[in-house]
Amino acid sequence: MRYGKGQTAGGEGAEAALAGIRAGRAGAGLDFMKISIKTDSKRQVVDITDQVQAELKGNGLVNVFVQHTTAAVTLADLDPGTDEDYLRALEAMTPPEKWQHPHDPSHFPDHLWSALVGQSVSVPFKNGKLELGSWQRLVLAELDGPRERSVIITVLAT
Repeated sequence: MRYGKGQTAGGEGAEAALAGIRAGRAGAGLDFMKISIKTDSKRQVVDITDQVQAELKGNGLVNVFVQHTTAAVTLADLDPGTDEDYLRALEAMTPPEKWQHPHDPSHFPDHLWSALVGQSVSVPFKNGKLELGSWQRLVLAELDGPRERSVIITVLAT
């Protein structure tokens, strides 16, 4: 369903919340914070669910954005071994090519995988808890570590 200017799917309550956010009134707000994630391997999947959830209060939507072109964030199942499966699958899907990346052509797949997986994800939360499915975890995929990664958390809360 499409909505015209000023119309929302949530009716009057949602419109009032949006108006409060636009006007900067109490009860609704936008907040930014940065967390650092240290990785210890060339490639690894790091569960950041608890670190992000610790920053949440009330209800709203959180966006998680990694500020790097050789890392990614996504939602994933983290049953034992699945983290390695994700990384091996990315490697298997990437053909051996003569890449044109200027400073190190062999390093290009790290950039490609980051672009394919993505650098941000948004998740709703209620009462300070992420509204994830049974098996979903919020993860950072390190594709060229070990490094310290900066993750921006943007919270839109009511």
